[in-house]
Amino acid sequence: MSAVEIVDKPVLRDRDTSMVLDETPLFGVAGSPGTRLLAGPAQSMGAESLDSHVRRLGAVDTIRTTPQALRDTVRASGLMGRGGAGFPTATKFDLAASAPGTPIVVVNASEGEPASAKDRTLLELRPHLILDGADLAAAAVGANEIVIYLHRAHLRSNAALEQALAERRGAKMDTAHIRLIDAPARYVAGETSAVVSYLGGHGAIPRRGAKPAAQVGIANRPTVVNNAETLAHLALVARFGASWFAQVGTPEAPGSTLITLAGSVVSPGQVVEVLGPVTIGQVLERVGGLDAVPRAILLGGYAGTWIDGETAWRTPLDRHGLKAHGMSLGCGLVAVLHDEVCGLAETARLVAWLAGESSGQCGSCVFGLPVLSGFIDDIIAGRSRRGDVRRLREHAASVRGRGACGHPTGVVTLVESALETFTPELARHLRGEVCESHDGLDHFPLPLSPKPRP
Repeated sequence: MSAVEIVDKPVLRDRDTSMVLDETPLFGVAGSPGTRLLAGPAQSMGAESLDSHVRRLGAVDTIRTTPQALRDTVRASGLMGRGGAGFPTATKFDLAASAPGTPIVVVNASEGEPASAKDRTLLELRPHLILDGADLAAAAVGANEIVIYLHRAHLRSNAALEQALAERRGAKMDTAHIRLIDAPARYVAGETSAVVSYLGGHGAIPRRGAKPAAQVGIANRPTVVNNAETLAHLALVARFGASWFAQVGTPEAPGSTLITLAGSVVSPGQVVEVLGPVTIGQVLERVGGLDAVPRAILLGGYAGTWIDGETAWRTPLDRHGLKAHGMSLGCGLVAVLHDEVCGLAETARLVAWLAGESSGQCGSCVFGLPVLSGFIDDIIAGRSRRGDVRRLREHAASVRGRGACGHPTGVVTLVESALETFTPELARHLRGEVCESHDGLDHFPLPLSPKPRP
């Protein structure tokens, strides 16, 4: 197998000069020139084969470089996790490498956010990039086992992954034992502590304040959990170096970022790679097909933040900048509300579903979220008055930060941002008005689940 030395500077090669062009686009889709994770064949071509992948990028040699050198390169790159928390990847590697026991690497490809498709798209189109990253993570920490945590229901991405694994076995590229594990179909099952709990045989139960999995994880072994996008970035950092990686993004959050467009856009589920300073409006106009500012967008996931359209249109798609303003890009979801849909009604639908996705381990979820759902239902049914809104806010404040995991706080963020964003709609509902039915416009997809009772 050919080898590409890991270096700390961009490397120009005949096989793919587009990976290191000086003139970097601001954003692009699969196959767009100048993209990174999505560079290569267009989406219509399906999964990239191993031969095409190696011709385009070269192979990575996990033997001729030391684990410490690899960890140092990752540290210098500033690569942070792309699962929402934004934890430094090198810190995870350092913890696992220094902890007692033989580490395990987990590829978290479960993507439990219903409208998000970035990790699935990577698996469908660039499976070898993710598998390269998993091999590199194992080499960086000395792991002898890789677990890929996914949903069997994602048929296309799983088929692409199975084919990629078969190709690598045929090329004798196995560097660690690989297992595929079907994740539970629950919203909270993709959170790191829930992943570790489930793989340890204890159910997908997320927990706040547990020891880092990189120190004590599955069967008390150091466990490095990264999502598919993070590992795909690692595969490119190892090839092109830390300086190259930081040429896009911002100094505080280097590298490109994948987002999924959802809701009232021309192609719901379209994944976009953001490489430079760009606003939400620019992406929605060029890729989302919008020709006017929408009423609102939901940013970061279903337990994310509502932003009114005017503000969202000029808001930069920058993880660090959003965090500084109290928002989060989270899983990378940018969901556009249809102009004919009441934002409070859509919030009520999401809250009802989220309340049913509780892991059942604490009162904030089991009792607090259904009560929150009931408050919102009463508002959109025209049964509430201003005193009820005050009680809703008080109840939300009592739930925030009280759960055994971050799920209830995320739902509270959704509700509180809805009350601020949809004040005209709130005023109408408090006058007793009821939303008209708009069949088929509940365009934020949800899996089927029973609505909880308050």
